[in-house]
Amino acid sequence: MATFLLEIGTEELPADFVRLAQPQLEAIVARDLQEARLSCDSIRTSGTPRRLAVAITGLPERQQDLVEDRKGPPAQQAFRDGQPTPAAMGFARRCGCSPEQLEIRDTDKGPFVFARSTDPGRPTAEVLADCIPAWIRSLQGRRFMRWGHGDGRFSRPLRWLVALLDERVIPVALTEMDPPLASDRLSRGHRLHPGAVAIASADGYAKALEAADVQVDREARGTLIRTALEAAAQQAGGELDLPQGLFDELVDLVESPRLIDGAIDPAYLALPPEVLSTVMRSHQRYVPLRVSGAPGDPLALTADGVLLPRFLCISNGHAAAADTIRRGNERVLRARLADASFFLAADRRQSSAERVKALERVTFAEGLGSLADRSQRLAWLTDLLCSRLEIDADTAIAARRAAPLCKHDLVSQMVGEFPELQGVMGAKYLLAEGESRAVALAVLEHYQPRGAGDALPASAAGGLLALAERLELLLSIFARGERPSGSSDPYALRRAGNGVLQILWDRGWSLDLVELMALATAHWQRLLPALEVQPLALAADLLEFLRQRLASLLEEEGFGADLVQAVAGDGVCLERLLRDPADARARVELLRRLRQVQKLPLVQAVVQRASRLAEQADLAPGVVVPQGVVDPALFGSPSEAAVLTVLERLAVHAAATGTGRYEPLARLLGESGATLAAFFDGPDSVMVMCDAPEVRRNRLRLLAVLRNQAAVLADFSRLGG
Repeated sequence: MATFLLEIGTEELPADFVRLAQPQLEAIVARDLQEARLSCDSIRTSGTPRRLAVAITGLPERQQDLVEDRKGPPAQQAFRDGQPTPAAMGFARRCGCSPEQLEIRDTDKGPFVFARSTDPGRPTAEVLADCIPAWIRSLQGRRFMRWGHGDGRFSRPLRWLVALLDERVIPVALTEMDPPLASDRLSRGHRLHPGAVAIASADGYAKALEAADVQVDREARGTLIRTALEAAAQQAGGELDLPQGLFDELVDLVESPRLIDGAIDPAYLALPPEVLSTVMRSHQRYVPLRVSGAPGDPLALTADGVLLPRFLCISNGHAAAADTIRRGNERVLRARLADASFFLAADRRQSSAERVKALERVTFAEGLGSLADRSQRLAWLTDLLCSRLEIDADTAIAARRAAPLCKHDLVSQMVGEFPELQGVMGAKYLLAEGESRAVALAVLEHYQPRGAGDALPASAAGGLLALAERLELLLSIFARGERPSGSSDPYALRRAGNGVLQILWDRGWSLDLVELMALATAHWQRLLPALEVQPLALAADLLEFLRQRLASLLEEEGFGADLVQAVAGDGVCLERLLRDPADARARVELLRRLRQVQKLPLVQAVVQRASRLAEQADLAPGVVVPQGVVDPALFGSPSEAAVLTVLERLAVHAAATGTGRYEPLARLLGESGATLAAFFDGPDSVMVMCDAPEVRRNRLRLLAVLRNQAAVLADFSRLGG
């Protein structure tokens, strides 16, 4: 069995490409090996900023032979008196064999002629040589480029190619590159390592590069970095402020990780901790150190007592240059923090009220006025939400106060330099000026969640303001006629829609989005006459968009696709679904619980059997009470009366309000299986589609009421088995 190595050598790759390309490469290789009839023991990818590599172990010397049986004409047409007919000879010719090699086999349709063809397997080296160029061309990523005069595209220019099967070089030529690349066994070590690195054999790849100061295994490199950082933090008496995204970037920025421990001038601890962290993490790729056990106050005005005056970074240099690298990093950080101190001082000389006034000079979007106009719309929505949600008076006061102020830091110098701090700096400036903590916290939280996996607002006022912010964005951008399409969503409208629903679910708020959209779209028509807003059409578009986001969110959370479709699928009643999104979630959760305890099939069996006939009834979908639509005087069997009793019990819950009705409704539906079975199949069963029109109509209505009662819970026709 053989080992194969492919190394794609490049100029410095973007860190995220190294991480994302490795699983791509592994999947492409696995697929092509299977299609090429090549088995293997393992496929393992690795990468550094200057290379992507894949190693395959346990490869055979050749492909498996491809044996195919082809079915031909019936035997009686292929042979007459033991001699092949023209039909047999033509079939044999197409299959590349002689008529004497044809076999007669029995099938379900009688004896037929078969031909067996064997395609001998090619040598593994030949197959791999054909595959390698396609593997390289199949990799996808952001901002691919061409270079020189070639037509080849990649994340960064390709500079070398290693392709080995054990000790043998597999000949591969990439002529579309500039300059053209031909495979050999020569790799490259660390930037500071002189000369090429000859790879003697595929299984000696990692050791050869390690000797050239390159740790090619990404997982091993990550372990080295994590261990070094944790040891340094423990020695300093602090805790790592290391988000996963920064850690991934550090792993993919270096080939030979070296820990650098730097110092920060303690005077800069007078800055807010988020300023230092943003400068260090986002701009310099340093790791801040938090004071062990420090309270996590998001409104802290200074970093004193929150951060240590030290930082850690991961260098790609040699140990001999560590002091020089440390001094250079300290100098760069000092300059960045000096700029931040200047911006902070400049902002503090201007009041938040002055910045709110300055919002009038900043355009939000064409046709939508300034940021001041947007703040006024946001304040109007906040006031509307306060009147529609069950919140206490203090929350309403804080939210109404925060609404017109929440965008003031967008014209601050600090946010102009560090956009990641919008909301954070606005909250801290307000707190420093004497605003209440509740108001400042609402301003801080109104941007949450910023994306998938981000924290939701922790305060009620913050949640309310975040709702208003997202609703304003959706209303305004939709009013301009813009919609997300495919991967294009420049205003992050999908994220805004998700945020609306996530906040409502997290806070346990019941909000009638149908009523809210009706009121808001009419208000937007008055505010933006130039956009010629059509309130009814705009509200319908927004509600359908929110339905799609609701269904998508539930599926992302792991609810079965059929369960989601049964509650929030295309074509459901938007009025019912979005008058309370929390109600929809409660129904999906109940359906999942019923499926987990294997009770859902019982309910399905009852509902689906009734629904098939109920389609022929003359009964509106919303009728869930049998009184007045079913006439007991027309009953001709005890089984009909028994079904009516079930319907009357179900009607108590189907006609009720609130999420508490769903569980007993589902339980009673499951328990009614025997009654419905007796109605259809028992000794007292009835013929629903009987000849008497009035009796037939009455029986169909019985079933239609049952269907309607079940529809209060879900559309059972969309559920799988």
